[in-house]
Amino acid sequence: MSETIAEIVAAHRAGTMTPAQTVARAFRRIRDHNDPAVFISLRDEADALAEAEALSKTDSAHLPLFGVPVAVKDNIDAAGLPTTAACPAFSYLPAHDSTAVAKLRAAGAIVIGKTNLDQFATGLVGVRSPYGIPNNPMRADLVPGGSSSGSAVAVSAGLVPLALGTDTAGSGRVPAMLNNIVGLKPSLGLISTSGMVPACRTLDCVSIFALNVDDAMTALAAMSGPNAADPYSRSRPLAAISGFPAGLRLGVPRDGQLIFFGDKASEQAYGDALKRWTALGATLVEFDLEPFYETARLLYEGPWIAERYLVIRDLLASSPDAIHPVTRDITIAGARLSAADTFAALYRLQALRKVADRAFQNIDALVLPTAPTAYSTAQVLANPVELNSRLGTYTNFVNLLDLCGLALPAAIRADDIPFGITLLAPAGHDAQLASIGRVFHADTGLSMGARHLPQPPLAELTATLSGDEIAIAVVGAHLSGMVLNGELKGLGARLLEAASTAPDYKLYALATTPPKPGMLRVAAGTGTPIALELWALSAAGFGKFVAAIPPPLSIGTVRLADGRGIKGFLVEAVDTSGARDISAFGGWRAFMAEKVAV
Repeated sequence: MSETIAEIVAAHRAGTMTPAQTVARAFRRIRDHNDPAVFISLRDEADALAEAEALSKTDSAHLPLFGVPVAVKDNIDAAGLPTTAACPAFSYLPAHDSTAVAKLRAAGAIVIGKTNLDQFATGLVGVRSPYGIPNNPMRADLVPGGSSSGSAVAVSAGLVPLALGTDTAGSGRVPAMLNNIVGLKPSLGLISTSGMVPACRTLDCVSIFALNVDDAMTALAAMSGPNAADPYSRSRPLAAISGFPAGLRLGVPRDGQLIFFGDKASEQAYGDALKRWTALGATLVEFDLEPFYETARLLYEGPWIAERYLVIRDLLASSPDAIHPVTRDITIAGARLSAADTFAALYRLQALRKVADRAFQNIDALVLPTAPTAYSTAQVLANPVELNSRLGTYTNFVNLLDLCGLALPAAIRADDIPFGITLLAPAGHDAQLASIGRVFHADTGLSMGARHLPQPPLAELTATLSGDEIAIAVVGAHLSGMVLNGELKGLGARLLEAASTAPDYKLYALATTPPKPGMLRVAAGTGTPIALELWALSAAGFGKFVAAIPPPLSIGTVRLADGRGIKGFLVEAVDTSGARDISAFGGWRAFMAEKVAV
């Protein structure tokens, strides 16, 4: 039965299932699940079915979400359904879709309903709503996670394959872990937040819940893009998913810096996840986590509480009892902050951002626990603020530092509590996180969500170029993880795939300082296949890259094993005089590895 977005769209296009059947199934599952706290409002089923029937008569070739049911967190506008932000006194009926929802509909998705949340998106627990507490389908006594509680539960329980959340301090990541699904927190501004009730307008983003990484990226691609009417929207092209890179370097905290609050099972699960990364070929590099912790403390001690206060100050003044007491107590503190407090926090944050930037100079991504532990609903209700804060240990700093994040299932502990990790990278590296995260998730062999669905095989990737991009083949120090790879990344290059040449080349270690490889074309079939990588550069980036290539290297056309011709590094025969023939190594990385070993 089709369950993932990719499977559903394929079934609709093949005619083995219709959009109306899929929508009817979603409504049937919602009734059978029988948890009124998941959705705050549902669309009229007859209207949704009519939309699905009409959709079936359109050309689906350009609809990546053709007939896919989607749930929307109830602080994001969807025309025809009230927006409450989990506060009945705040409720209004939007005249238009939010930008995110409008783009989903344009891609063929069908909105099913609006999901429950921690009121005004303030919380990581999912228990701060007058509409009830959604049951965690993984283990009934656990909190569902927040603030995007209903959206995460809806995907985990199989009610819909896709749901929108929001994320300011971890609301798109903590619920993903607790429900054994993928949570994608995109770079700020990649998806417009126009039509979304803000929590902290400068930090908010629309987030995505899905069963696997590929589905989440399909939704992200449909929603991303600049919005001229949104001052916080950014023009930031989304790269395509690429292959798992060689030489991947992942940052892990220094010994003794991680906090699990005594949860040995989560600590063990994190250690096991690191072993899995190592087995996949990643190198683990220690970094100092303390500046990230300090950044996290700014979130609830600094001016960003005032941003939350701005959203509901009129309601606080007129009807304070309409606001959840925990949300009210947290938010009202924002009224006491001064302009001096604000500037002091902003100055410190800017300094911490510089520290974080330096941490990423030597690593591709951080890998951290999504949350250090898990709590029951009873525990959180008894200690609502402290335990909520603990769940944000590894999430609260992310938006302040303008990072993108991808929360992945990593294990189901012996006590049936899900554990997850999150990959973090500087803004703009969303596709990079997806490229490595999809491989990790598949390698775990975990079932998806609470219905224990098997993961489908990873889809094959094809090296595709977009816009004015040009592919270039690199064979030496520009390879992933090697010393000059940063030059490529600095020009906005993205990895397409690992490949090899036709057996028409020889590889030499040139007599240069430092040593460089030189690839020489010889008679067809008389050489050796040489390992290389294909990278995509914009036309402008390609020009800058080629202009900086030092002699004796030059750019020519390299013939790949599959017959393609790609621009790449070559050397002339005259420049190989006195150079060592290293063709037998099959590539520069293998040659350098031997040198290090010696």
